[in-house]
Amino acid sequence: MSMDTVQSLSRSTPERQGISSRAIECFIGSVQDQGLELHSFMLLRRGYVIAEGWWDPYGPELPHMLFSLSKSFTSTAIGLLAEEGRIALTDPVIGFFPEYAPEAPSENLAAMTVRDLLVMGTGHAAEPALESEDWVADFFKQPVEHEPGTYFVYNSAATYMLSAILQNITGKTLLEYLEPRLFEPLAIHGAAWENCPRGINAGGWGLKLKTEDIAKFGQLYLQKGVWGGERLIPEAWVLEATSKQISNGPADGSSDWTEGYGYQFWRCRHGAYRGDGAFGQYCIVHPELEAVIAITSGLNDMQAVLNSVWEHLVPAFEPEALPEDEGAAVSLTETLGALNIRPPKFQATSTREPEVSGIVFELEENEQKLRTFCIRFSEEEAVLEIGAHYGLESLALGRNAWAEGTTRLFRMEEGKVCSSMTWNDDGSLVITLRAVETPFCLTIVADFTDDMLQLAQSVNVSFGDPGLKPITGRAREEQ
Repeated sequence: MSMDTVQSLSRSTPERQGISSRAIECFIGSVQDQGLELHSFMLLRRGYVIAEGWWDPYGPELPHMLFSLSKSFTSTAIGLLAEEGRIALTDPVIGFFPEYAPEAPSENLAAMTVRDLLVMGTGHAAEPALESEDWVADFFKQPVEHEPGTYFVYNSAATYMLSAILQNITGKTLLEYLEPRLFEPLAIHGAAWENCPRGINAGGWGLKLKTEDIAKFGQLYLQKGVWGGERLIPEAWVLEATSKQISNGPADGSSDWTEGYGYQFWRCRHGAYRGDGAFGQYCIVHPELEAVIAITSGLNDMQAVLNSVWEHLVPAFEPEALPEDEGAAVSLTETLGALNIRPPKFQATSTREPEVSGIVFELEENEQKLRTFCIRFSEEEAVLEIGAHYGLESLALGRNAWAEGTTRLFRMEEGKVCSSMTWNDDGSLVITLRAVETPFCLTIVADFTDDMLQLAQSVNVSFGDPGLKPITGRAREEQ
């Protein structure tokens, strides 16, 4: 029996753990009715997985980019480092980097501590921009306008500094430090973390894990740091990290972003806490209900998902087991097994295909540094050939269906992608590329006119404008 089999989370039924299958199905229906793009969902009660599902083409074997949910793992590493006596939360930040210290540091900069980094109370009026080759230097260049510990500003650069401090002290990256202390005991395999230009894990973002890995992390915190009878995290740290340590705005009862902030964990309404990341990556822990919820997504309205959790799941938990409900259980199993995100489907073929198949279009200068575009059609699928600054790559496109491949279009490293094509009513070719280890989906609408090509592009989620500038191409003249 493999280590994964031994240490994976156990499974049970909703009713045995005191929640109705119908309530869970209502939650799934709620997010789908709102058009919220979830990629995975896993619900635990008392350590048992009682419901889980992935929206095809996403799957349980795929890691997912966590964005700021990474912060809660960084916090955990600092807690372990403190337990080892190698750091104190009262240590001044500047003391770890004397080579970066200004000759006369401001009073506020000199007063900033490790704890201030943890609670996003660095005193900055705005988050420092990390934009040079040396992010530590970037951090110290930003003026510290407020007394540290008194003013909350969401600050991923502060989390990066925690990672830099840990690497400074241990000589190991966050990932290397956490492997034997957290990931191996939890049987979390294949974790990856993005680096800064100097080889320091980003800390505030960049971690990729599978959905069940997120759930294990939440369950470890629910169990106050104990896993398989072994203490992995000090109980005092778990309680401190997940308690309100600083105010992050006046609570109005309708937002889960003003309930207070801990050590890289958010407090929630209804007695819960969470780690979360951009575009809907969640690890929600409800101690009173003994529940953990892990979700990955590609959406903009993160509050809407939490609202559905509070409306449909939280009120449905009962203290004792419920009578088995075979009809509801079967219905939930079928619903979870049929979850999917379908590719756009208009017309599978077009009479225009012979006109444009195999023509290489040379593209005007563009922000993505794409150079050529060529599509070759066959009966079953099409092959998109994109020339970019890093070279030429080919992607299979399913006809009104997903085809699997890999691409560097989304990021510099190779990533898995599911791709499709369809023709819309006005004769444009619609290409959809889903980077299935991330929240991102790129849609390209190609219009062919004589020897010209116009590419309109959009992404499902982004930190800025989701629209990318159109790109014009011209057919390459035959030699």
